[in-house]
Amino acid sequence: MKTKILVSACLMGFKVRYNGQDKPLIAEVLERWQQEQRLVVHCPELAAGLATPRLPAELVGGGGQEALNGMATILESDGTDVSQHYLLAAWLALKTAQDSGCQLALMTDGSPTCGSQKIYDGSFQGVTQPRMGVAAALLRQHGIEVYAETELVTLIARVDELDKANS
Repeated sequence: MKTKILVSACLMGFKVRYNGQDKPLIAEVLERWQQEQRLVVHCPELAAGLATPRLPAELVGGGGQEALNGMATILESDGTDVSQHYLLAAWLALKTAQDSGCQLALMTDGSPTCGSQKIYDGSFQGVTQPRMGVAAALLRQHGIEVYAETELVTLIARVDELDKANS
């Protein structure tokens, strides 16, 4: 059985980011994985009903785990609390991953939803901090390994390892 991977839709070229743009990760391996039907392409924020484009949002008072525990909020740049939308996005990402049998996720770093290595610090000044977004934290909490687009080499090795173990 081939290892399934949840992947951020923006990394696959879909214009679903907050600013209406994509963030395509041009990699031959993604094309191959897509042809092998390993990829489950998903945008948690779009699935939760957020518009494209939308105002930038950042976690304030902590990271994704703190937001899941009610200790941090997610605010748009105009101060609107959109925590509930982003928490729904996280739960929808988890449901999609579980329903599809994904063991791994490749997500856009820096996002308040998908960031796995870093997120923005809530100041809207472009400053990052080493924390996870809400979906990345929830996926990891439920045993799904989350990788940033900068960790593609590590992800490739992990997919190969899991494929060998599953064959």
